[in-house]
Amino acid sequence: MQAEDNVRNGSSSLKIPQALSKAQERKAVEYVEDSFMDITSAFKKRLEPSMTKLPTLTAYLDSMQKLLAFILQIPPIDPSTHLRTAFLLRLTGDVMTSVPGYPPQMKELQTLLDFLDDLDQAWSAVLKNQVWDPAAGEGVDLIVCVDEIKPGDPPIRSSPVSQTEQTRLRSLLVTGTAELEEWMTGLNTSGEDYQIALQRAGLLQGFDDLFSVTLSEMGTYDGSVNDPAGMEGTC
Repeated sequence: MQAEDNVRNGSSSLKIPQALSKAQERKAVEYVEDSFMDITSAFKKRLEPSMTKLPTLTAYLDSMQKLLAFILQIPPIDPSTHLRTAFLLRLTGDVMTSVPGYPPQMKELQTLLDFLDDLDQAWSAVLKNQVWDPAAGEGVDLIVCVDEIKPGDPPIRSSPVSQTEQTRLRSLLVTGTAELEEWMTGLNTSGEDYQIALQRAGLLQGFDDLFSVTLSEMGTYDGSVNDPAGMEGTC
């Protein structure tokens, strides 16, 4: 799969994406499923450092960051579009439920905040049906030059995130954020209120604004289907 090659080779060049072939899709699904299985297995053994690759939250987030990078390279072109959304929903759910499984440590909160910000930007791109630019760390609009559309080619479509998927996403983010707040009350702050400790560390505003981009996008998202005319441009 080209997306996998781009992630592993660090390629940042953006080409006009194409839907995955059935063979590529099968390989992508296998890779992602195996990655989820490995991460889940290691997470369950997190309390046994000698038997796990993910004994700390930082190690866990590093593994999820790599999987996130791969998922985002799945092209938002039908019929591949749904894969990116489905896998990203699964990753989001796993992260929001697994993070509180580690003891909260102030030294790891910046790493957590950075990851959640990346996840926020990822969802913003997916909700906009954008192609992910790994070099810039953000989504870019999919524009297909008119002269690159050959007569007889099937129309290029990118189905939007459904209302059901948006509802599930909103629930994951709202519930997960509340659980993170509860989790952070367990920080060792020597008797100081954890919010004051976060403020002194320059982290409070970041946690207050968790997923603000995604939630804002869903508030204005109209759910319209992108059609070929909406993606054509002049180059």
